Amino acid sequence: MATLHAPEFEIPTEYQHLTNLADARIGAKVTQCSDEFFADAQRMLQFEAPIFVEGKFDDHGKWMDGWETRRKRIAGYDWAIIKLGVAGTVSALDLDTTFFTGNYPASASVDACFAPDDDLSRVEWINILENSALAPSQHHLFNIQHQQSFTHLRLNIFPDGGIARFRVYGHVKIESKYSDENLDLVALKNGGRVVAYSDAHFGHPRNLINPERALNMGDGWETKRRRAPGFDWCILALGQTGIIEKIEIDTAHFKGNYPDEVSIQGIFIEQATDAQLISQSMFWPFLLQAQKMQMDHIHTFVDEIISKQKISHIRINMIPDGGISRIRLWGKIA
Repeated sequence: MATLHAPEFEIPTEYQHLTNLADARIGAKVTQCSDEFFADAQRMLQFEAPIFVEGKFDDHGKWMDGWETRRKRIAGYDWAIIKLGVAGTVSALDLDTTFFTGNYPASASVDACFAPDDDLSRVEWINILENSALAPSQHHLFNIQHQQSFTHLRLNIFPDGGIARFRVYGHVKIESKYSDENLDLVALKNGGRVVAYSDAHFGHPRNLINPERALNMGDGWETKRRRAPGFDWCILALGQTGIIEKIEIDTAHFKGNYPDEVSIQGIFIEQATDAQLISQSMFWPFLLQAQKMQMDHIHTFVDEIISKQKISHIRINMIPDGGISRIRLWGKIA
């Protein structure tokens, strides 16, 4: 059976600094839905781009990589309630109908609420996207103007059909009760993101900030074997600016290809383009001087941390090349 992959989609520049709050990797999940006869609603929260497998059917019909409801034969419309992986303000929505050509919804709207205790029985739903027309097999990007923090969204599709992926781009909001606790300030669920990198031949550096330990070698950042002078690097923006008290560098599953050494530079900068960050990063002060690495091991550094100043960005230098599975920057918001 032939498998078709979704066309490459470049997130618009104005959204690249935002976190997908509806990412299943950080715990986003569908808690209720009106119907998911043809395809599970949870599928639309997957990080990976959708695929189409020609000739693949299950007991209910054609297998689709997304959420798909049956054809509605009564009045009304279908809906799904999504609990965001972390609370935040919403700046943009992406309703992706890729591969849904004759079975996409005619239109969709989105409501939102704030229910940190998950009790939706008394919440006030706020409409953040009015009923908007959809088209077959494409991304639909909508700017959202609301400034409130939300924990749950309700996606309404009219009257029925399928959504391949649902992305909710926004800013993570850490609850005040956690502001004095040690947090992983660069974690994806706390708003961390990749700014730039030298190479990602075998594994993307975005894996560095994923939750949990890596599943395998492919679930980490791995570069090709370097055949020229220098070393590999990547720049990460912290989700929450703060003071770093502990650093963890995990080389899980990297046994014959872990780096010889790793160093970390860090800086606090309030406003800078990604291009400016790249050009300036080689001159940033060191947060952690080059440290020897071991295979398949969590390396923990506390006393070795040089700076106790607040930082907003780091540059990880992997000397000369190889693979790292995760990095954690434990500290307090500042």
